[in-house]
Amino acid sequence: MAYAPGIRESFERSFGLYRDLVESLSEADLDSKLLGLRSNTLGQQLWCVVGARESYSRAIRAGAWAGFSCSLDYDRTADKDAVREALQRSEEAVSEALATFNGEDDARVRLILDLLEHEAQHHGQLIRYLYGLNLEIPESWKARYALED
Repeated sequence: MAYAPGIRESFERSFGLYRDLVESLSEADLDSKLLGLRSNTLGQQLWCVVGARESYSRAIRAGAWAGFSCSLDYDRTADKDAVREALQRSEEAVSEALATFNGEDDARVRLILDLLEHEAQHHGQLIRYLYGLNLEIPESWKARYALED
C-alpha cells in the first residue's frame, strides 16, 4: 500500500468502532431519534457513513468528487443486518480505493483526509446519540474517546 503510514490504521480503527457500535445496537435502537431535538434516527446516521464511504471511494479512485449515493436503502436503516452488511461493503470499497492510491496526487490526499474527517465527525454525533438515548456505549468507544457510562 503506497499511501501515507497511519492512514490504513486510522481507517481500520474507525471501521472497528462502527462494527462494535452496530453489534451493540438493537433494531429499535437503530430506529431511535433524539427526543425533543431535530434529529434523524441512529440508523440514518449510519446510512450517511455508508454513503460517504462509497461516494468518497469512487472519488478517490477517480481523483475528483462525483456526487453522493448510498447502496443502503434509506428505508432499511433500522434493519440491523442490512446496516451491518452495508458497513462491511463500504469498508471494502474504502480499502480497495486506498489500495489504488500512489500518494502523489494532492486531490486524492484531500479526499482521503475528508473521508477520515467525516468518519470522526459521525463518531462525535453518535456519542451524543448514545448518551441522549441512554444506550450502552461499546467498550471500544469508551477506550478510544475516554467515555464514561
